[in-house]
Amino acid sequence: MPLPFVTIGVCVRNCENTIRSTIESISKQDYPHELMEIIFVDDGSEDRTLFIINNYVSKIDMKVKVFHHKWKGLGASRNVVVKNAKGKYIIWVDGDMILPSNHVRKQVEFMEKNPRVGIAKARYGILPKGNLIEVLENIPFVLYDLKNGSLDSKLPGTGGAIFRTEAIRQVSGFDSKLKGTGEDQDAAFRVRKKGWLIKRSSAIFYERRPKSWGEVWKKWFWYGLGDFDLYLKNRNIFSLFGMNPLAGLLRGLLHILPAYKLVHRKFVFLLPFHYVLQMAAWCFGFISGNIKRMLQTVESC
Repeated sequence: MPLPFVTIGVCVRNCENTIRSTIESISKQDYPHELMEIIFVDDGSEDRTLFIINNYVSKIDMKVKVFHHKWKGLGASRNVVVKNAKGKYIIWVDGDMILPSNHVRKQVEFMEKNPRVGIAKARYGILPKGNLIEVLENIPFVLYDLKNGSLDSKLPGTGGAIFRTEAIRQVSGFDSKLKGTGEDQDAAFRVRKKGWLIKRSSAIFYERRPKSWGEVWKKWFWYGLGDFDLYLKNRNIFSLFGMNPLAGLLRGLLHILPAYKLVHRKFVFLLPFHYVLQMAAWCFGFISGNIKRMLQTVESC
């Protein structure tokens, strides 16, 4: 059977420190490059991200499209990819990700063998040179992948995921009103509601994580802020029950032993503290989203 054409969607903002290795990992894919296109969408970067992307365009032996606009948020940026994609599939790559050379091929092979699957999520890997905090951030994702064979019960993010273009267009793409995190889970929820399956493939991807406690706080605060809008839109997507510091503490205690078996490093005993920090930041972000919405309501009255 002839191989399908594939779109790589890269939506970025202020990724100057990581975008080079991301692009280089895409360029080293063993899938036929004449059957690949890359669509970059720069969402109002204030650093050298767009300059670096444009510098690479002439060096990439694939079809490349570059879009740039003032900040609109992830939902709107991903819709630029959906609208312009020529591929049968869209593989989403974030600006802080690194792909093994067989990533695209394995993702496409999985989708071709499973025509009822609308979204397939690859498996998280741990970069060997990550520092303590990066490894602690990655551990829960890797443990979840090891524990669960399929992904039917959990809505995936876009990073490391392949979307059937037909499926995401069938649900009219992403919600442009969701400017922060959560636009991917919302889209996956609607894709599944249309009858498509959501599964996990055997492909691997690596995601660089925050390297300091301060960066961890900022990232999880941002998650909470974005998840507030997602929760307002659809409370069936996730539960608030486990999104608190106490739940984080319990998860951290339960993960110590399997995490030690995974990485054989004693700093995994910091997991309870790390998870408490994550959930505290998320709660502050979620509450801030609520306060922001209330202030907007008062101003509009």
